[in-house]
Amino acid sequence: MSKLQKSTILQTSQWPAIPLAEALRPKSIADVVGQEHLLGPGKPLQLAFESRKPHSMILWGPPGVGKTSLARLMAASFDCDFISISAVLAGVKEIRQAIEQAEQNLAQFGTRTLLFVDEIHRFNKGQQDALLPFVESGLITFVGATTENPSFEVNSALLSRAQTYVLKSLNQDDMQKLLEKVKAFVNIDITWDQDAVTMLCAFADGDARRFLNITEQILQAAVTKNLQVITLAFAENLLSTKSRRFDHGGEYFYDQISALHKSVRGSNPDAALYWLCRMLDGGADPLYLARRIIRMAWEDIGLADPRAIQIANDAISTFERLGSPEGELALGQAVIYLSMAAKSNAGYKAFNAAKAFVKNDQTKEVPIHLRNAPTKLMKELGYGHAYRYAHDEPNAYAAGENYLPENMQAPNWYQPTDRGLEKQIQEKMQFLKSLDTKANEKN
Repeated sequence: MSKLQKSTILQTSQWPAIPLAEALRPKSIADVVGQEHLLGPGKPLQLAFESRKPHSMILWGPPGVGKTSLARLMAASFDCDFISISAVLAGVKEIRQAIEQAEQNLAQFGTRTLLFVDEIHRFNKGQQDALLPFVESGLITFVGATTENPSFEVNSALLSRAQTYVLKSLNQDDMQKLLEKVKAFVNIDITWDQDAVTMLCAFADGDARRFLNITEQILQAAVTKNLQVITLAFAENLLSTKSRRFDHGGEYFYDQISALHKSVRGSNPDAALYWLCRMLDGGADPLYLARRIIRMAWEDIGLADPRAIQIANDAISTFERLGSPEGELALGQAVIYLSMAAKSNAGYKAFNAAKAFVKNDQTKEVPIHLRNAPTKLMKELGYGHAYRYAHDEPNAYAAGENYLPENMQAPNWYQPTDRGLEKQIQEKMQFLKSLDTKANEKN
């Protein structure tokens, strides 16, 4: 096929004027790629389509997984009028207009309405509440789409009236099916190198819309260049930068931070490196990650290996000096060290226990022998009297001395583990306790 012939194809009806992602939007649930856990035989949405009985729902999932397409298919399958509004642009006025149209449809044609609200998490409480009476009355079947966790972003009242379905990112097999649909639809005699397909799938990162858009971009460029084969090098040249799905503060962000922290706590350096690099690749602020690494050192390692805290601090200092990407190596080595360090949350637990106790306890007086006595009056009042200077005592320890407020029992908050340096701390505490016991027996 000549370059002229291929260019002509792009101008025919085989290549739509609208984006390929819109042209290939599913016409039936059989056309939907992915979401087998919802649309497979006997699965919830498959049964909903078969029953032809609509119910209100929230579709929760990342971009480009079919939330809008499913809502449109539901409206068609349930013989409902389809009204779509975007919570980014709409407000109570647009909700009111949609309700008026739904009432008209029911009164004049006996037709129910499916109201699709994209980005429902962008509506405030008042806007979400405006939907409630019409969802309850059955005037509308409400379908909300969100990329954020509905538990946090959708009012409990609205959430209780809608079934939540979780949609998943498309995997590589799903992307391959999409590519076959593209080939059949466009019908251009160009083959794809498998490495190029693999890279394309990784670049799309589970987003079908993104996959179709960049596939269209590559195909158009290939026709322009009169290529017979789309190679990895050609595709990479067109897609110069790769940006993973990353929301900088939303659900995915905190899920990945959680995975990083738990990998370090679980002593798995490979997993810790994976999540660290995944977040860096997605555009997370390295200094934010560095601060979280320092937190991990204090929370999960603590005094079992104080070097971990120093290494974490050194990593952030290194990054501040070198910047990205050179400084990221320091962060990587810090999470490796923290992953393999002896673990203890004894100090973390002790601090939290003491903090909670003080918050709920009444104010207790400082024992008089522990008080400061900078003035003559204070000395006359006995401040600091009978204080035992530890450095003058055997083992530099005033055995039997009390440092807590009067009548307060020893809380024993800090319970060192038998791991790392804390094993030595434990032995030291046991030794000092034995000295206290002997001193108290003498008294």
